[in-house]
Amino acid sequence: MARVLAVLRGKRQTKRFQRTVYLLPSMFTVGTLFCGYACIVYAMQENYATAAIFIGVATVLDVLDGRIARLAGAASEFGGEFDSLADVISFGVAPAVLVLAWGLEPLGRLGWAVGFLYVTATALRLARFNVQTDTPDKRYCVGMPSPAAAGVLVSTVFAWPDGFGVPQAPVIALAMVLVPALMMVSRMRFRAFGALTLRPRRSFLVLLQIPLLIAAIAVQPEPVLFFMAYSYLASGPIGFVVGRLRRSTARRGGRGGRDTTEVPTAQAG
Repeated sequence: MARVLAVLRGKRQTKRFQRTVYLLPSMFTVGTLFCGYACIVYAMQENYATAAIFIGVATVLDVLDGRIARLAGAASEFGGEFDSLADVISFGVAPAVLVLAWGLEPLGRLGWAVGFLYVTATALRLARFNVQTDTPDKRYCVGMPSPAAAGVLVSTVFAWPDGFGVPQAPVIALAMVLVPALMMVSRMRFRAFGALTLRPRRSFLVLLQIPLLIAAIAVQPEPVLFFMAYSYLASGPIGFVVGRLRRSTARRGGRGGRDTTEVPTAQAG
């Protein structure tokens, strides 16, 4: 009898542990959602630097919830849909409201329209990600990820919380929102976050990457985050141009190779 009770007690504890494991990624998603809401609240209070920090925290939580779900085997369809809905708020609505209050408001209705365009692009990017079941290369993703696009906006606000201080500031803010929005819905390939680290064979260098990054951000957070965000933004177009040039060179080389073999044949005939 005691053995039976012990077995039943063990099964109950196992079920509780499994339930906790499945809830853990969703708790991180709730944290991401809260950061987006807090960003909107602080943006309404004109505390732009603090609002930008909350989006940075949301990005970290968004990366962690997916990693934890995969490591714990707790990935589910519900978790994926919940994560996408939270991302629309935290990386779509919140950055758009922040930049609208920070630099687009002088443009009036045009500023509203551009902010809504960014939100729509974020929703489209996430919807496309949800339906993409076959990805030939896991190292890349089609279109700029929404957390990275939001990083472009909030890193700029974090670096210049009081604005650029020039008459052309609203136009600069307009371009700052439009370019990431277009990158999200484009077909350009961007390096996946998990593939940005060094190769596993250099494991000791991989372990140094995160401490070095944390140290750099701690010393000079504004320029480091700004450089990281815009470097990733530029990586998509640069990779697209380089790929086109390589394919063009390969085609020319192939045609040149065929021409050199066909000319002697014609001469021999």
